[in-house]
Amino acid sequence: MKTLFVKDYEQKRNWYVIDAAGKPMGRVCAKAAAVLRGKNKASYTPNQEMGDYVIIINADKVAVTGNKADDMLYRHYTGYVGGLKSFSFNKLIERKPTEPLTRTLAGMLPNGRLGRKLMDNVKIYAGSEYPQKAQNPQPLEV
Repeated sequence: MKTLFVKDYEQKRNWYVIDAAGKPMGRVCAKAAAVLRGKNKASYTPNQEMGDYVIIINADKVAVTGNKADDMLYRHYTGYVGGLKSFSFNKLIERKPTEPLTRTLAGMLPNGRLGRKLMDNVKIYAGSEYPQKAQNPQPLEV
């Protein structure tokens, strides 16, 4: 029996839109990561880019449970001595509304060139408007 590999030009890719308003951040990102990897398809291959495109809207209205909004810290090191910057979820979402979802989703994808390539297939917007209407994205429930 031969192993079948699907070529890039043979792969059918769909567009999906996820509304993150009021939904838990981990569940939104886990669903998006599975669709980006292509785990919802029968032709899933772990070392190939087989997934679909995902649009996440209302990223500024995503929910976190418990005290995570104040306790969860996002850290960034500038490279200089004493250059460790820390932000809580609330501060980061008011400065950059899409950043918490982007960091969480990147953590759920593989490290390396495949994960970086998959991050190009996701578009995250703070509001409910997005420019990819011509692709006719299908709504995806979380």
